[in-house]
Amino acid sequence: MSIKSQQHEERSKYMSKRTLYGTVIVTYRCNARCNMCDCFKDPTKPSEEITLEDIKKLPEMAFTNITGGEPFVRQDIPQIVEELYKKSDRIVISTNGYFTDRIIDLCKKFPKVGIRISIEGLQETNDKIRGIPDGFNRGYNTLKTLVEMGHPDVGFGMTVQDMNCDDLVPLYNIANDMGMEFATATLHNSFYFRKTDNKIDDKLKVAQSFEKLINELLKSNSPKKWFRAYFNHGLINYIYGNQRLLPCDMSKNAFFIDPFCDVIPCNGMAEKAVMGNLRKQSWDDLWNSEQAQTVRECTKKCDRNCWMIGSASPAMHKYIWIPAWWVIKHKFLKHGKYSLKENKYI
Repeated sequence: MSIKSQQHEERSKYMSKRTLYGTVIVTYRCNARCNMCDCFKDPTKPSEEITLEDIKKLPEMAFTNITGGEPFVRQDIPQIVEELYKKSDRIVISTNGYFTDRIIDLCKKFPKVGIRISIEGLQETNDKIRGIPDGFNRGYNTLKTLVEMGHPDVGFGMTVQDMNCDDLVPLYNIANDMGMEFATATLHNSFYFRKTDNKIDDKLKVAQSFEKLINELLKSNSPKKWFRAYFNHGLINYIYGNQRLLPCDMSKNAFFIDPFCDVIPCNGMAEKAVMGNLRKQSWDDLWNSEQAQTVRECTKKCDRNCWMIGSASPAMHKYIWIPAWWVIKHKFLKHGKYSLKENKYI
């Protein structure tokens, strides 16, 4: 066998092992002052944060999200991405898009890295929610520059609430016209957000905005958007306080690691549930420990029913037949039509 064939075989072997979904919270420092997240009030010190040596101990992953805080407050993000690409098939960075030059330079060096910029509405709404002067223009210009560069994996995300739900479809249309990805979320309370008082006041109004978005997504010719429609259907279900549409397998096939190197099942719990610390343990010892198993048992019994992309996406892949049937029903049997009236709880 040639050296090239051996290398290909080795890579294929690694790829087959890569089933984990990982999220690396590289910092709790943030230049934004969002109304739905108070992590900026409790920032990490740079000396406390996860290092390259820590990252080298992470396992093989199918997908890695780098998030914060604001990841680009760190000067070593290029080194972190380089290290993670040795063990992850795909990397997406969640950012507010403020540090344009750093983001552009990174994307020139890593042309396949995904960038998701958080924009919470059109200019006035976004800047009010995010608390960054001229934040909309900074984020939008970063996105526009990436699109003009021909960067293949770029888009923005919106956390939908009462204050910005009217901007949901207009923002989607901007993303669609520019050929960008468009991700959504809604308000959650957890230790990660340092919030207990996030809530939707006018549930029907917000749900109606999601209904409009779902119908726009179903109009498209993109199967990926059809499945995004299902995800947004799940957000409506969550807003009304129902049991989540799919089982949660966090801590089994997905994990988060915070800036202190604590490995946790997710970012949605009321209190942080620590499976172990990568700075003090090897990955195998941590992942297979009694402490990790205890946390998995707690996760099984979790009743928060959160619906965030970090936990919903792995579940949608694992239980693909459930969202697939929803897509078949709404795209083909109902001719691309979705109505809130389908849901008995509304």
